Amino acid sequence: MCLDQLNLIWLIDFEFSAQHFVLLHSLTLPAQVAVTIGSSGRSTSDIYFTVDRHLSTLSLPRIWPHCAMEGGRSHLHSLLPRRVQEMFLAHTAGLLHDSPNSIISQHMQEWQEIYSPCFWTSTSVLIQLVFITSIVAQFLFKRIRWCRQRLKTATPESNKHSNQEQKNADIKLGLSYQASKVCCLLILATHVLRIFFLQLQGRISGCKYPPFVLGEGIQVLSWIILSLAVFSLRKTKSAKHPLIIRAWLVLSFLQSIISLIFDLRFTLSDHGYMGFAELMDLFTLVICTYLFAISVRGKTGITLINSSITEPLLSPSAGQQTETKRTSLYGKASVLDLVTFSWMTPLFVIGYKKPLDKNDVPDIDERDYADLLSDSFKRILADVEHRHGLSTLSIYRAMFLFIRRKAILNAVFAILCACASYVGPSLINDLVKFLGGERKNGLQKGYLLAVAFLSAKVVETIAERQWIFGAQRLGMRLRAALISHIYQKGLRLSCGARQKHSSGEIINYMSVDIQRITEVMWYTNYIWMLPIQLSLAVYVLHLNLGAGAWAGLAATLAIMTCNIPLTRLQKRLQSEIMAAKDNRMKATTEVLRSMKILKLQAWDTEYLQKLEALRREEHNWLWKSVRLSALTTFIFWGSPAFISSITFGTCILMGIPLTAGTVLSALATFRMLQDPIFTLPDLLSVFAQGKVSADRVAQYLQEEELKCDAITEVPRNDTDYDVEIDHGAFSWEPETTSPTITDVNLKVKRGKKVAICGVVGSGKSSLLSCILGEMPKLAGTVRVSGSRAYVPQTAWILSGNIRDNILFGNPYDREKYQKVIQACALTKDIELFANGDLTEIGERGINMSGGQKQRIQIARSVYEDADIYLFDDPFSAVDAHTGGQLFKDCLMGMLKDKTILYVTHQVEFLPAADLILVMQDGKIVQKGTFDDLLQQNIGFEDIVGAHSQATESVINAESSSRILSTENQKLADIDDEFERENHTDDQIQGILKQESAHDVSQVINEKGRLTQDEEREKGGIGKTIYWAYLTAVHGGALAPIIVAAQSFFQIFQVAGNYWMAWACPPTSATTPRVGLGLIFFVYIVLSIGSALCVFGRSMLVSLVGLLTAEKFFKNMLHCILRAPMAFFDSTPTGRILNRVSNDQSVLDLKMADSLGWCAFSVIQILGTIGVMSQVAWPVFVIFIPVTAICYVFQRYYIPTARELARLQQIQRAPILHHSAESLTGAASIRAYGRKDRFSKANISLVNNHLRPWFHNVSAVEWLCFRLNMLSNFVFAFSLTLLVSLPEGFINPSIAGLAVTYALNLNGQLSSVTWNICNTENKMISVERIMQYSRIPSEAPLIVDDHCPPNRWPKDGTINIRNLEVRYAEHLPSVLRNISCTIPGQKKVGIVGRTGSGKSTLIQALFRIVEPRQGTIEIDNVDLSKIGLHDLRGRLSIIPQDPTMFEGTVRGNLDPLNEYSDQHTLDKCQLGDIVRRNPKKLDTTVVENGENWSVGQRQLFCLGRVLLKRSNVLVLDEATASVDSSTDAIIQKTLREEFGDCTVLTVAHRIHTVIDSDLILVFSEGRIIEYDTPSRLLEDKNSEFSRLIKEYSRRSKGF
Repeated sequence: MCLDQLNLIWLIDFEFSAQHFVLLHSLTLPAQVAVTIGSSGRSTSDIYFTVDRHLSTLSLPRIWPHCAMEGGRSHLHSLLPRRVQEMFLAHTAGLLHDSPNSIISQHMQEWQEIYSPCFWTSTSVLIQLVFITSIVAQFLFKRIRWCRQRLKTATPESNKHSNQEQKNADIKLGLSYQASKVCCLLILATHVLRIFFLQLQGRISGCKYPPFVLGEGIQVLSWIILSLAVFSLRKTKSAKHPLIIRAWLVLSFLQSIISLIFDLRFTLSDHGYMGFAELMDLFTLVICTYLFAISVRGKTGITLINSSITEPLLSPSAGQQTETKRTSLYGKASVLDLVTFSWMTPLFVIGYKKPLDKNDVPDIDERDYADLLSDSFKRILADVEHRHGLSTLSIYRAMFLFIRRKAILNAVFAILCACASYVGPSLINDLVKFLGGERKNGLQKGYLLAVAFLSAKVVETIAERQWIFGAQRLGMRLRAALISHIYQKGLRLSCGARQKHSSGEIINYMSVDIQRITEVMWYTNYIWMLPIQLSLAVYVLHLNLGAGAWAGLAATLAIMTCNIPLTRLQKRLQSEIMAAKDNRMKATTEVLRSMKILKLQAWDTEYLQKLEALRREEHNWLWKSVRLSALTTFIFWGSPAFISSITFGTCILMGIPLTAGTVLSALATFRMLQDPIFTLPDLLSVFAQGKVSADRVAQYLQEEELKCDAITEVPRNDTDYDVEIDHGAFSWEPETTSPTITDVNLKVKRGKKVAICGVVGSGKSSLLSCILGEMPKLAGTVRVSGSRAYVPQTAWILSGNIRDNILFGNPYDREKYQKVIQACALTKDIELFANGDLTEIGERGINMSGGQKQRIQIARSVYEDADIYLFDDPFSAVDAHTGGQLFKDCLMGMLKDKTILYVTHQVEFLPAADLILVMQDGKIVQKGTFDDLLQQNIGFEDIVGAHSQATESVINAESSSRILSTENQKLADIDDEFERENHTDDQIQGILKQESAHDVSQVINEKGRLTQDEEREKGGIGKTIYWAYLTAVHGGALAPIIVAAQSFFQIFQVAGNYWMAWACPPTSATTPRVGLGLIFFVYIVLSIGSALCVFGRSMLVSLVGLLTAEKFFKNMLHCILRAPMAFFDSTPTGRILNRVSNDQSVLDLKMADSLGWCAFSVIQILGTIGVMSQVAWPVFVIFIPVTAICYVFQRYYIPTARELARLQQIQRAPILHHSAESLTGAASIRAYGRKDRFSKANISLVNNHLRPWFHNVSAVEWLCFRLNMLSNFVFAFSLTLLVSLPEGFINPSIAGLAVTYALNLNGQLSSVTWNICNTENKMISVERIMQYSRIPSEAPLIVDDHCPPNRWPKDGTINIRNLEVRYAEHLPSVLRNISCTIPGQKKVGIVGRTGSGKSTLIQALFRIVEPRQGTIEIDNVDLSKIGLHDLRGRLSIIPQDPTMFEGTVRGNLDPLNEYSDQHTLDKCQLGDIVRRNPKKLDTTVVENGENWSVGQRQLFCLGRVLLKRSNVLVLDEATASVDSSTDAIIQKTLREEFGDCTVLTVAHRIHTVIDSDLILVFSEGRIIEYDTPSRLLEDKNSEFSRLIKEYSRRSKGF
C-alpha cells in the first residue's frame, strides 16, 4: 500500500463493540473505501478499510485502530464467534447503509466485549456516578443530621465540652496532606487540558460517540468534588480519610492502570510513538499511585494539637471573652460552603429557633474590618494625592485602586454568567429540530442537549450568585472605608469649611450618598456584561436569522441611544433631589436640636410648615424623577416586543424564512436581551445618582483642614513658657481685611494663672481658639508647650454615663477620680442620682441642669491632668456658692501648679490671677495684675465698677436687714456659720437621698436610665403594616388596577409569543398556516397592547408610591413635632434622623417598586407555568412539591433575614448619632488629642453595623442559590420529559416555546421568593416610620372650649398648688409638693443650688413637662385646660441655653415676621455690632449661631422678648454669659420695659435678684423659703442669707 495512505484495520475481535458500526455507517466518508472480505491468502474474517489520508479531516474519535502493513494482517478467524462471521458474510453490502434500522445496528448492539475501551469508559462513568451520588448523599445526610441536632433544645454538657475541645484544638498540616491537595488539583488539570487539547485538534467537538465526551466530563466533575472534599478535611480537622474517599482513590488507581494498558497495546501494535493523551495517562498513573498509597495508609496528614498547651497564663476579661467567642462563619468556610453559601446555615438554625439578637450575629471576615479598610483607603488616597494632587478625579482614582483587585475577580464571574446565559437560546433551534423528527442517533442527541442546557444553567447560577455577592461585599468594603474617612475628615475640618457643611449635610453624606456610591459597585459589572451579552445575542440571532440579526442590533442600539437624553435629565433631577433633601435634613436637624425653644416660644407650628415647604420642594423633584423613571420603564418593558417586531419585519421584507425554531430561538434571545436592556436605564440612573453623590463626597473630602502649622509644639524642657504668641493676627475668615484678633503679644510662664475679661463680643473665646489652633492664623507665631485641656462655654456632654464623660477614655483610678469629683462639687449630685456616677446622661446632657453639665465638663478636664488648661467662662452656669468652691478647689487647689487661662465675667475671680488680659474689639488693650490695672485708669475700672455696684446692692441689703453686726466679726462669723450649715445641709441631703432611693426601688433595672433602647419589633411584619401601606392612598382602590394592567401585559406577551410559535412553519419546507402579513400584523397589535399596559402600570406605581410616601412622611413629621419634650429627652437625634432620611428614602424610591415586583413576578411565573403545563402537563405536577419546597425555604429564611434587616437598621443609628455628637464637640476632641479614640469608636460602630448587613446580604444569596438550583431541577425534568416523549406526540413549535419560557424559570422562581423577602425587608422601613407615627402627642395646641381671654394674662398672678413633677415614670420626682402664689406685676427671684429644681419649675409653667399632680393657674385660668399655643404664645422666656437658627439676624429676632420695632437691637446691646456689618439685619447666622458668641446669643434671646412684650416674663439664667457691665444695662432695660409685668428671674448671680419683690428659694425639689428679700435676710439662718453671705464673702475674699 502507498505511503501516502493510512491503513486503518478495524479488527472485529473482542476489542470492539457494535456501536463502532453504528457510528461508521452514519458517516459519509470523503475518500475511497475498499471493503475486502475473504481475499486470497487472507482470513475471511479480516475486514479492513483503506481510507485516504484526508480522513484525518473528519471529526472521528480514536477507536483504538491497529495500523499494519499489507502483508502482516492477523488471522483471528478462530477467535471470532460464528454468529459474527455469518452476519458479516450475509450483510456486507448493508454495512454503509444509511438506515438507522440496519441489521448491524440491531444485532451488534447486543454485544459489549469486556476488552473494548468503550466498555471500560462506560464502566468508569457508572462508577463515577455512583461515587458522586454517594458523596452528595453523605453530605446531605450530615447536613440534615446536623440541623436536627441543632434544633434539639438541649445538648448534653459532656458533648458540648468535647465538641468545644475539638473546635479549640489547633492543627498541624503535614506534607502528605499538602501533597494530596496538589495531586488532586493536578489530576483535575490533566482532564481539563485533555478536553481542551482534543478540542483544538477537532476530535471531540463534533463527536457523535457519547461515552468519550461523557466520560471526560464526569471525570472533571468527580475530581472537582474530590478536591473540595480533601480541602474540607482541614475545616473538619479529620485525621483519617473517610472510607468513600479511600475507595474512590483505589478505583482511580485501577482505572489509570487499565487506561495505560490500552495505550501501550495501541502504541506497540502501531510501532509508533506516544502521543499527548498517552503521556497524560502515564502522568496520571504516577499521581494515582501516590494517592493509592495514601488511601491504603488511611491518614490525611492532619495532626491535632492540644490547645491547652498554648493557652495564655492570664485569662482574658469577660468582655474580651465575649469578643473572642464571636467567630466569622465566612472566614472559616470551605470552598464548597462558599459556593453553596452553606456557611450561613448555622445562623439560620439560631434565627429559626428564636429572634436573633445582635450578639447572635457572627463576626465579619477579618479582611472586611473597617479599621483595615480605612487604613488601606487612607494609604491609597495619600499616595494618589502625592502623585496627582487632591482633586475629584484623584478621589475617584483612589476609590478605583481600592476596589480593583476584588472587582476583577468579580468581573470574571459576571462575564462567565453572561456567557452561560446564552447557551440556552443558541440550542433552542437544535431542540426544536430534534423534537420535529431529526433523531438520527435516537435519543442520545436529545439527552446531550438536555445535559448542555442544564450544565449551562448550573454554571450560570453559580457564577451569578458569586458575582452578585462579590459586588455587595465590594460595596460594603467601600462603604466602611468612606464612612470612617468622612468621619475623620469631620474632625479635621477648618472653621470655614465646617460652616459650609452642616451636621445634617455630613450625616447625609454618610447615610444617603455613600449608599448610592456603593450601589454603583453592583451595577459596574454590567458595563462589561452588556457588550458581551449584546455580542452573543447578535451571534445567536445571526445563526438563526442571518442578515436579519443586524436589524435587531440596530433596534437595540436605537433604544439604548434613547437613554442618553433621559439619563442626562435623570442626573439633573437627582442633583436637585439631593440638594432639596440636604436642605430638608439640615432644617430637620436644626429643629430637633432646638425643639425645646420652639415649644417654649410656640414656634413649632411655624417650623413644621417650614419643613413641609422644604418637603414639597423635594416632592416636586421626586415626582418629576419617578415620572421619568416610569417613562423609562415603559420604553424598556416594551423594547423586546419592539426589537422583535423590527427584526421579524426585516426578515419578512428580505425574504428570510421564519421557522418555528428560528423564531423561538430569536424570542429567547430577545428575552435574554431584556436583562441588559432592563438594566441599562437602572445602570445609567444609578451611575447618575452615584456620580452626583460621589462628587458631593469628593468635594467634601477636598475641603480645607485645620493647618498643622497654626501652632508650634515646643518640648517642655526647651522653654519655661507654656504659651507664647508673638505679633499674632487671627481671623475666622482668612480672606477678610479686618482680622478677628490682632496684634497679640503674650507670654504665659509655666504654672501661672491668666484671667481674660472684657465686654460681650470682645474676642475672649477667640483668643483661646488661637491657642488651640482652631482659628486660622494670618501672621505671627504661636508656641505651646505641653498637653491641653479645654472647657468650652457651651457644655459638650456625650451620651453615656457620668463616669465615662469624666474619664473621657482615660483609665479609671478610683482615688484620683474621687478627688476630682469632690473638687468639682459633684459628690452630692452623684449621691442623689439613683445610679450614682453610672447614671445615663441623655443626648446633649438633656436631663442635666446647666450647672451640672459644666461641672462634669470641668471634672473631665481636671481628670485629664494636662499641662495647660483653657477655661471659657465655665462658672457662669453655676450658682455663687458652687462657683466659689470650684474656683477654690479646682483652679487654686488641684490645678494650682498648672498653667491656666480662664475667661470670666465675674470680677471676684480676677484678683487671684497672676496676669489679667482685658480684651476689646479683638485686641488686648490692657494686661497686668488686678492692682496694676486698677491704677492704670484706662477702662478696666468700668468692669470692676459695674461689679462693685452689684456687690454694693447686695451688701446694702445685708446691712439694712442688720445681719452683720460689725465689719471685724463678719468674715469669722461667716466661716463658722458655713461649717455648721454645711453639716446641716449634708443631713438634709441624706434624708432626701433616702427618699429618692425609695421612689425608684420598684424600677431597679431601669433606674438612672433616661434613654431607652431603640424600639424594635420582633417576629413577622404584621398584616396591618402591609394593609396600612396599600390602603394609604384612595383606600387602596388603585392596587387592583395595577395588578390588572400587569396581568394583561403578561397575557398579551404570552399570546404574542404563542402566536408566532403556532403560526410559523416548523421547517422552511412546510407551508405556513397563515400569511406572513397576518402573522406580523397580529404580533404587532399584541405587542402594542402589552406596551400600553406596562405604561399604565408604570405610571400608576410611580404615582401611588410617591403619594403613599408623602402621606407617611406627613403623619410621621406631625407626630414628631407634636411629641412631648420627654420623647426628645429620651430619643437620640440619630434615631429620628435615620427615619426621616434613610427610611423615608426607601418609601420615596423603592417601596412601591418592591411591592409591585412581588405581584409582577408572581404573574410572570404563572404565565411560564401555564405555557409549560400546556405542553407537558406533568410539569404542573412537579410544580406542586417544588412550590412546597420554595415555601419551606422562604419560611426558614424570613425569620433570620427579617431580624438581620432590623438589626442593620438599628445599628445604623448609633453611627449617625456618634458622628453628630463628635462634629459638635470637634474642638474639644482635638484639644484633648482624642481624634484617634473617637475614630476607633466610629470604626467599632461601623463594624457593628456591617455584621448584620453582611449576613443579611449573604442570607439573600443563600436563598437564591437554593431556589435557582431548584428551578434548574424543574427545568431538567421538563427537558427530559420533552426529549423522552415519542416523536409526533407534541407540537415541536409549542414545545420549543415552553423551553423558551423555561429558560427564565430559575430567574423567575427565585425572583418570586426574593421579591417577597426583599419587600418584607423594605417593609421594615414602613414599620419604623409607623412607629414614629404613633407617638403620644402633647396636649392640644388650642382648646376651643377653654380659650383664654384675648388680653390674658392681664395681671399675671400665678397660683401653684401641690405641684409634683417627674421627667419619666421610672425616674424620681424632681419637684415635690410645690405650693405658692406669685402676685401679679411683681418681680420674683428664684434661687437655689445647681440642680435644685429651678429650671424644672419653669418647664412646668410652660407645660414642657406635664405635672404628675397639682395645678398651676395664671389669673385664675388653669394652665392644664387651655391649649399649649394659647399658653406659650402669651408668655415670654429667655432660656438658659441660648439658641439661634441658621438664617439672618432678622429671622432670628422675629421668625414669624410679626413685629417691626427698629429700636430693639439697641435695647439689647446689639445695635452697634449689627450696624457695623454691611448686610445689617440680613447679616448671616450660621448653624447653631456658631459665628456669634454665647453672650451675643443671649442678647438675641433678650431681643425676642422685647419684641413680644408679654405680661409674664421668665428669665432663666438670662445673663449668665455676659459681663457685669452688659448685665447691668440689661437689668436696667428689663426694669424699664417690663415694669408692669410679672417677671420670674432664675439666677445664680445674687445681685440680679436682690432688688426683686419676692424671693423663692429652692432646695432638692422643694420650696424651702418664700418671702421678701429683706425678711429673708433678717433670719440669718435662712438659705437666702447663706447665699448672700457666700456672695459677699467671695466678693471680698478675692
